[in-house]
Amino acid sequence: MSNRSDITQSVSPIFCGKVEIPPPVSSYYGVNTFGEDTMRSMVSDETFAAFKTWQEGGAVISAEQADDIASAMKAWAVERGAVTYCHWFQPMTGLTAEKHDGFISIDKDKGRVIEKFTGNKLILGEPDASSFPSGGIRATFEARGYTAWDPSSPAFITEVALGKTLCIPSIFISYTGDALDKKLPLLRSDAAISKAAVELLKIFGHKTKQVYSTCGIEQEYFLIDNGWYKKRPDLMLTGRTLTGAPSPKGQQLEDQYFGSVKERVLNYMHDVCTEAFKLGIPVATRHNEVAPNQYEFAPVFERSNLAADNNLLLMDVMKRTALRHNLACLLHEKPFAGVNGSGKHVNWSLADDKGTNLLNPGDTPEDNLLFLTVLVSVVHAMYKHSNLLRAAAASAGNEKRLGANEAPPAIMSVFLGEQLSKIIGMIESGKMEKGKKQDFVDLGVSLLPKFMRDTTDRNRTSPFAFTGTKFEFRALGSSMNVSTAVTVINTIVADSMTEIGGKINKELKNCKDGKSTGDDMIAAVLKVLGGVIKESKPILFEGNNYSDDWVGEAKKRGLQNAASSVEAFKSFITKESIGLFERHKVFTKVELLARYNIWLDKYEKTLDIEARTLTDMVSTQILPTAYEYQSDIASGLEVLRVLSDDMTIDMVEGALEDRKEVFETLTADIYYIRKNQKELGALMKKAHGMEPEEKAAFFFTAIQPHMNHIRRHVDALESSMPDELWPLPKYREMLFIM
Repeated sequence: MSNRSDITQSVSPIFCGKVEIPPPVSSYYGVNTFGEDTMRSMVSDETFAAFKTWQEGGAVISAEQADDIASAMKAWAVERGAVTYCHWFQPMTGLTAEKHDGFISIDKDKGRVIEKFTGNKLILGEPDASSFPSGGIRATFEARGYTAWDPSSPAFITEVALGKTLCIPSIFISYTGDALDKKLPLLRSDAAISKAAVELLKIFGHKTKQVYSTCGIEQEYFLIDNGWYKKRPDLMLTGRTLTGAPSPKGQQLEDQYFGSVKERVLNYMHDVCTEAFKLGIPVATRHNEVAPNQYEFAPVFERSNLAADNNLLLMDVMKRTALRHNLACLLHEKPFAGVNGSGKHVNWSLADDKGTNLLNPGDTPEDNLLFLTVLVSVVHAMYKHSNLLRAAAASAGNEKRLGANEAPPAIMSVFLGEQLSKIIGMIESGKMEKGKKQDFVDLGVSLLPKFMRDTTDRNRTSPFAFTGTKFEFRALGSSMNVSTAVTVINTIVADSMTEIGGKINKELKNCKDGKSTGDDMIAAVLKVLGGVIKESKPILFEGNNYSDDWVGEAKKRGLQNAASSVEAFKSFITKESIGLFERHKVFTKVELLARYNIWLDKYEKTLDIEARTLTDMVSTQILPTAYEYQSDIASGLEVLRVLSDDMTIDMVEGALEDRKEVFETLTADIYYIRKNQKELGALMKKAHGMEPEEKAAFFFTAIQPHMNHIRRHVDALESSMPDELWPLPKYREMLFIM
């Protein structure tokens, strides 16, 4: 008999005690973060001023100033109980990495241990990097790599029951200076977009020193009881269920979304938020998502590099905290088939050094014109490089989610809404018509459109939608690091701004006597934007991205539809993409090729693990149970056959045939599971002799379909066999028993 019933009886919340009056968040927010206020109070004014100059792109601090900051950071951390420190970074596989070192140093004169931390150790570390994949950047025996402090993100303390560690956000580079992480390219891309945007703003008379991207990252996730999790080898090893028949009740009643949060989950959410606030992570929103036992956290907007760090840290806090509540936090994009998967929606915008949002329509004609220029720059970037946007969302897990009627499809498009689309259309045609009052369009001031903010509905099917003062990139998967996606967005928008700014300047130079007036400026900008819109129009789509008609229409427009992640990855190593990233000093050709090789390798290995896990589960858990049930049915069938010949028994006509049908169906499912399992094994052996690119593609085209065949018949067995015999937790239990 299955022990699932025992788990069902043991599912219960952890007793959390009761807090009568929780302290206000402001009283402990950032207590575990070495923020600027703390640094300012602990170092000299000269050191702090130098640090801020360095942080904003100026000269690097001196060795003495680095020692001053390191000493203060160590004193702050030790006072709070930290005994170790680490350079915390974002490797090219996995989410974060760290190697812990002690603050201890031997005082040779006094022969005792003292706490010591120098500027050299703060700024630069040398982890043993031999086991990190480099994608061909270095030979496997060349282990040297460096972590370097990223001063744009504050150091923080992580806590476990028996100790604390000071974590220093860092970049990770090879001995030759190539980026071996995801953070350095993000910082480079922010420098690229700052340079391009500052030049564009100059055309409009704005004296801005810096522009940076900002992000608000919505994090979706599932929670299940830890008892169910431990009984599912597929969840433990791959993050998703490789088998599982649909529950009679799923999300069809749509009663989960924004519903009342279960007390056990709410206690978990409170705990996560408390830990997040202590680390300075501004979690602002939490709620139920669409699928049963699916939820979301969302933060306040931050600078993109800090938002990326905080999202990775939040994911770690979510998983750790779940264990305290005897829960498992699932961050895979598609942990359960048949219900919504989980995404990581990246809300992206731009701000100048005064904090002004460049995607916020202004109150003056000049601001309005600048907004439209930035908006069109983004649209143009998405049109020219939509393939890179798709590639940034590519992974083995997200492949299962994209286009599954809960996430945007693999076809990239941009949604602007009715009002902005109307204005964009007028600029393209050059026909500035007086808008009706209800359209909120006023072309009476210098021929510039004027419109209200947030007057458009959201299009939840669009991969890249303007949602009022920001764009929302909805295609990213919940387990993914946002750094690569934001790096791509920053770079392609920087390229578009540079191109559009150059065209505007060229038009202004053609003005009479080489002197431009305000009207000349308006005319030049509108002329350039009109041409850019005409070119970029194929990427704009206001309809249902899930519809079959859109697939055909997108093909006519020449838009890429890469269902395979392997196909999508290739966009990063085209001649055009290499030129783009090198032009803006974000990636070198070597770095792009390395990432391509690493992504292929990770994709293939992920599916290899899934195939092996499925084979193991089928062989050791599912088939033995099915054989036992098959034997019982066969015995019963034989009894019926014998009794049907007994003239003294009045057997219902068709009873014997019905039992035969049960046996035949059961036997067929077992046979097809075994047949596809043997074929899967042969395909796995065949794959081992292939080159990486061919191998990864083979897993997509040949191995995954066989896994799906096996699953279909396993799920049929689950739906027909006695409940007490089935060895694995079922969807109805994992999704509804909390």
